[in-house]
Amino acid sequence: MDDCAFCRTPMPENDADVLAMVQARVRKKDPVAINFLGERYCHGHFGLQKDMQKAVVLWEEAAELGSIDALHNLGVAYESGEGAREDKAKAAEFCEKAAMQGYVQSRHKLGLLEGEKGNFDRAVRHFMISAKNGAQGIS
Repeated sequence: MDDCAFCRTPMPENDADVLAMVQARVRKKDPVAINFLGERYCHGHFGLQKDMQKAVVLWEEAAELGSIDALHNLGVAYESGEGAREDKAKAAEFCEKAAMQGYVQSRHKLGLLEGEKGNFDRAVRHFMISAKNGAQGIS
């Protein structure tokens, strides 16, 4: 099949075509596309220069539009200090918002953050919840 099963749009043939399609969705305020574009800037894919600050701006917009993935990505960015000023409290806040919506990796990240603070009972609880919800092999 050479087209999308949902919208019948022809599949892109190269990275430039993919990027053009994503940017069209970004202009229409699609949170999935905005988060996706942020991830491409984060890793420097599709010919984009790696730009963590641009990624964080995109993730903030996607999160405001309802993207749980973007909430998690913001938590990771604030935890690591890449693209945003390192702020563990803000990282926990974003991860908690994502975890409360069922994002297993964010629940696991909350366990790591609690462990770093020495709150091992809370860390174990977060790890148990993430494991119960299907987390496997998360590092």
